[in-house]
Amino acid sequence: MKKLFIILPMLALVLGGSRAQAQVAVSAEWASKIKAEGLGQSQVAELSQYMTDYVGSRLTASRQKRRADSLMLVKLAEIGLSNPRSAFATEFTRGGWDVVKTYAAMTEPYYCAFTVNPRAWSGSTAGLVKGECVVFDVQTKEDLAKYRGNVAGKVLLIPSTSTVEIRFEPLATRYTEEQLENLTTDNRAAARARYGGAGGGRMVRDYQAMMELRQLMADFYKTEKPLCIVNGSGTFNVPRGSGVNYRAGDPEPLPEVAMPLEDLDRMVRLIQHGHKVEMELELIHKFSDDTEVHNLYAEIPGTDPKLKDEIVLIGAHYDSWHGGTGAADNASGCIVMVEAMRILKTLGFQPKRTIRLALWGGEEQGLYGSRGYMDQYLYKDGKKLPGFDKFALYLNMDNGSGRFRGIYLERNDAAFPFFEAWMKPIESLGFQYLSPQTTGSTDHVTFNRLGLPSYQFIQDELEYGRTYHTIMDTYERLSQSDLRLDATIVAWLAACAANDPGRIPVYPVANTPQRGF
Repeated sequence: MKKLFIILPMLALVLGGSRAQAQVAVSAEWASKIKAEGLGQSQVAELSQYMTDYVGSRLTASRQKRRADSLMLVKLAEIGLSNPRSAFATEFTRGGWDVVKTYAAMTEPYYCAFTVNPRAWSGSTAGLVKGECVVFDVQTKEDLAKYRGNVAGKVLLIPSTSTVEIRFEPLATRYTEEQLENLTTDNRAAARARYGGAGGGRMVRDYQAMMELRQLMADFYKTEKPLCIVNGSGTFNVPRGSGVNYRAGDPEPLPEVAMPLEDLDRMVRLIQHGHKVEMELELIHKFSDDTEVHNLYAEIPGTDPKLKDEIVLIGAHYDSWHGGTGAADNASGCIVMVEAMRILKTLGFQPKRTIRLALWGGEEQGLYGSRGYMDQYLYKDGKKLPGFDKFALYLNMDNGSGRFRGIYLERNDAAFPFFEAWMKPIESLGFQYLSPQTTGSTDHVTFNRLGLPSYQFIQDELEYGRTYHTIMDTYERLSQSDLRLDATIVAWLAACAANDPGRIPVYPVANTPQRGF
C-alpha cells in the first residue's frame, strides 16, 4: 500500500475535522458486489467492440460524430440509465468535415502507394490529380521568396526536423515502483520555479515566431496554389491525425495530408539526390454547416432529500480524430465510465448524491465540451452559477486503456483523507498511489481551474504514445483486463463519493498559478 505521508502533519493542522468527515459510507458488502460484477460479469469487451468497430471515428461536428452520439444514446438507454440525452455545449466555428475518399501514391521514379491521413478541415483535390514533388524547406519568412512563382500545380513536401531511428525500448510499458513512488512527492516548489526566468520569455517569443511563420505560409499557399501539402507526421509507417485552421464559410482550404516520416523522408532524399519525384492523389472531403459541440449525459439519480441535487460527475471525451476509431483516445475512457455506470445500475445501487455520466465533445480541439458544461452550470463571466456549490467530484479518464495505479490530486491537500478512506477496499486491485502533483491536457483541467475537485488517474502508459491520434488507434489498442479493473475502481469511487457525508473542499484558486482563465 503506497500513500503520501509527507504532508499529513500539515493536513491535521490545516484541515481539522476534514479527516474525520472522510469515510467509506458504503459497506464492505457493496465493495464485494461491485468487484464481483465488474470483474466477473464485465461488459467491457462488448462495449469495446461497439464503441470502436461499430461506432467508428468521431471527429468533432462531423456526421460520423452525430451518428456516434445517436448510437451511444441507444446504448445508455439499454443499460437503464436515467435521462440519456445529447445536449448543446458550445459553438464550434470550424463546422463539420468528413472523409469520403483518400488515395495517395508516388508514381515517379516508381510506383508506391502510401498510407496517408488527410488533415481535418483541409480541402479536396479536383478528382485524381498528379504533380511533381518539391521540397518546401521554409525556416524563416525570407525563405518564402525563393519558392514564389515556382510551386503552382506542385506537391509540396514539408521536411521534418525529426529523425527516425531504431528504438531499443519496449513499445509498451508499465510504471515501475520507483516511478510511482516519485509521483507521491510534492513538487510544488520546483514547478513554481519553472514558471519564471528568462527561459519562459524565450519560449513565448519562439512560439510567437512560429505562429507568425505558419500564417505567412498559409497566405503563400493561397496565392501560389500548389496542388497539395504533404506534412511529415507519424512513424512506424503510420500517419497521425491533426487539423488545419478553418472557419465554417471560409473558402475551402488546399488539400493537406499527414504522411509517415519514413515515406516522406524517402521522397525528400530522392529529390535531394537529383531524382524527379511525382505523386498522384485523390482526396474527397465533405464539409457541412454543423457549428455546434454536443455532450452526452445520463444519470443514476440521488435518493437523499438533502443531497440528491449534488453531482458526482464521471466522464471522458467521446470525440476522436478521424483516421482510426479513437480506441485508446478516448473510447477507452468512455468504455470505463459507461461500464462503471452499468455496474452500479445492474446492482441496484441507490446513491445519496446523483451520479452523472458525461461524454464530452470537442476535447481534441480545446476542451469545448467540458468548458461548455462549465459555462452552463458552474461558472460564467466571473460569477458562480448554482451548480458550482452542488459539484461534489469529477473523475476523468483520458490516457489510453492502461491500468489505474492511483490518482493525481492536483495539489488539493484536503482530498487526501477522502481518497485514503475510499481506496482501502480497492488496494488489492493495484490502486495504491495518491499523488499531490498535477497532470494536464484533458477535461478535468476545465473544472480544476475553478478549484473544484476534479481528477485524472495515474495510468500505465502501455503503447499510448505510439498509437494515439494515429490510424492504428483501433480496437487492438485496448487492454481488456485493464479496462475491467479500471471500470470497477471508478464504480467504487463514484459510490463512495456519492454517499460520503463529507465533501472534498474547493481548492483555493489563488494558490494555483495555472488555474486562471
